[in-house]
Amino acid sequence: MEVFDKKEHWENIYQNKAITEVSWYQKVPETSLDFIERSVLPKRSSIIDVGGGDSLLVDHLLKKGYTNLSVLDISSKALQRAQERLGDASEQIQWIESDASQLEIDQKFDLWHDRAAFHFLTEDKDIENYKRVVSQYIKTDGILIIGTFSENGPKKCSGIPIKQYSVKKLAKVFEDNFELINTLKVDHTTPFDTVQNFSFCCLRKK
Repeated sequence: MEVFDKKEHWENIYQNKAITEVSWYQKVPETSLDFIERSVLPKRSSIIDVGGGDSLLVDHLLKKGYTNLSVLDISSKALQRAQERLGDASEQIQWIESDASQLEIDQKFDLWHDRAAFHFLTEDKDIENYKRVVSQYIKTDGILIIGTFSENGPKKCSGIPIKQYSVKKLAKVFEDNFELINTLKVDHTTPFDTVQNFSFCCLRKK
């Protein structure tokens, strides 16, 4: 049986589709920005956008004055597109090419944001690896903001299966090392006028 190559899959997506041709595109990522702003962190706090690709979240965070930003994605093409879009401002960002569940870095973060990356992990071993990584790389009292397709959302994205989560189920995944702050269920309207229901959790590292 052919082994699925995650990196190749995402490189192909970002090689062949424009930013507005992917279902996760948001001109203004309001839900994510709201969660980050409500965390009331100093502007110098270390923030990482996991699976950020060429999302516009980092653009908005720069405009709001945040100065210690990182973007992680498995796709080098996605990161390249974001850097080209930002131009000289891209030099203010740390760009990390990695599978989030396999991250190895000499740094810890005050806030870890993941919108629609975690739900692609469908195998128990990968989920456990991700849990280990967030526990290792988020500072004590740091914030984890994570959003996935809800139990009422799609069962696939970009042609591959995802794992759906209710807010209760999502919070439970991380309960050993994180305490729940708040949750939200929200509809995202795609560029194709379809609706995807998301579960969001905001948690604090114990």
